[in-house]
Amino acid sequence: MLKKKQRVLFTREEIAREVRRIGNEIDRDYQGREVILAGVLKGAYLFIADLARAIEGPVVIDFCRIASYGAGTQSSGIIEFRKELEIPIRGKDVIIVEDVIDSGLTLEALYNKLLDQEPRSLKICTLIDKLARRETQVNVDYVGFTMDDGFIIGYGLDYDERYRNLPDIHVMDE
Repeated sequence: MLKKKQRVLFTREEIAREVRRIGNEIDRDYQGREVILAGVLKGAYLFIADLARAIEGPVVIDFCRIASYGAGTQSSGIIEFRKELEIPIRGKDVIIVEDVIDSGLTLEALYNKLLDQEPRSLKICTLIDKLARRETQVNVDYVGFTMDDGFIIGYGLDYDERYRNLPDIHVMDE
């Protein structure tokens, strides 16, 4: 059970609807070309699985792992690359798939790192774009939901590695 008060912010039905919409947008934009979905672990694992199934065109999936959160609810500000993509992306169409964009610092670092590998195209997809604590400009190509602030859990999002398995997205009240 959750120890802090929480409430459902986005239901599983709303999430499924947004994932299908984003999948349709990706199909429209890539018109049957193969796309590499570069998922950011751990939070994006459920989103990328559902997104891959929502895309009708050819999809390749790979993962990287980046850490910027400690055991708390705010970013530590230190960006640590823990796992690199294993698939070469030079000359390929790549979409970074992130669960949530907060400060933008982690995503900016990843974007620049992948851009150095010379993909044909590099876009950003996030399920949730949080705007209140944005510290750097990030151009997001595909967005499921936007919100101002609040710490969220469920559908892959965690609090101290817990609650990723909740099917809905909850906001925790401080």
